[in-house]
Amino acid sequence: MNTQLKELAKVWPDIQTIFSVPHNEKDYDKLVNLLDSLIDEVGNNENHALSSLMETIGSLIGTYESRYIPELEGNPLDTLKALMEEHGLKQSDLTEIGSQGVVSEILSGKRQLNVRQIKLLGKRFKVSPSVFV
Repeated sequence: MNTQLKELAKVWPDIQTIFSVPHNEKDYDKLVNLLDSLIDEVGNNENHALSSLMETIGSLIGTYESRYIPELEGNPLDTLKALMEEHGLKQSDLTEIGSQGVVSEILSGKRQLNVRQIKLLGKRFKVSPSVFV
């Protein structure tokens, strides 16, 4: 066994639940809580020492979700409103998709989301952009 594997074998029992794809809701919830804490700590700082850990945990959660959680289906506007409610956001919090007026028009159904906005919302809510199409 090479040196790297020997070192990993020493720490693996302590970290395996963090670096394994969850296979039940309890393990999934633990990883989601860890990711929430990482997001609070790291924010948008790509140079933070824990940013790659945040990305890894997000990927593990994504794997679980793709296996066990059905895709959101339905009206893109309803999906956006549900995600806003889930995250405790108001329309004034969605500055990345436009001015207060633009966001208001989108939420009232007077305006459709464009491709740029859809990509930004997918990134913000960490969901597939397809839920907004």
